[in-house]
Amino acid sequence: MAHDLKDVEIEKAQFVFSVYDWEGSGQMDASDLGNALRALNLNPTLELIGKMGGTQKRGEKKIKFDEFLPIFSQVKKEKEQGCYEDFLECLKLYDKNEDGTMLLAELTHSLTALGEKLDDMELENVFKDCMDPEDDDGNIPYGPFLKKMMDNMVVIDHVK
Repeated sequence: MAHDLKDVEIEKAQFVFSVYDWEGSGQMDASDLGNALRALNLNPTLELIGKMGGTQKRGEKKIKFDEFLPIFSQVKKEKEQGCYEDFLECLKLYDKNEDGTMLLAELTHSLTALGEKLDDMELENVFKDCMDPEDDDGNIPYGPFLKKMMDNMVVIDHVK
């Protein structure tokens, strides 16, 4: 099933898989599936990760590399992933001055009320890692925020 992957993609998948094979057993914990896919520049939703066999608790399930490749291939084909440009276009909707900034309050609302909602602790961690200071009007530059968030692979732990 993974035959549609290029050799270079398989090599990258092998490397990422080896990083998440904590014990060197040839298996990775299914709770790391989302992080491994994100390390391969994919943006799967939590729902998709669950459908692909990802778990929320460590130790529930293991995935072998020959099981991981078809998952990688399938997720790569998914249409419901966003890229930087997609997310940037969404944030531009909040850019009232058309100057690359938006109100911090609107970003906070978007991250805590829409889509895969963040709780206060998760939001605090994202802002600490990725947020530039807001200006006197309460605006933040959303492009650099989004870039930092995607480049730094901010991982949000939704396990409660």
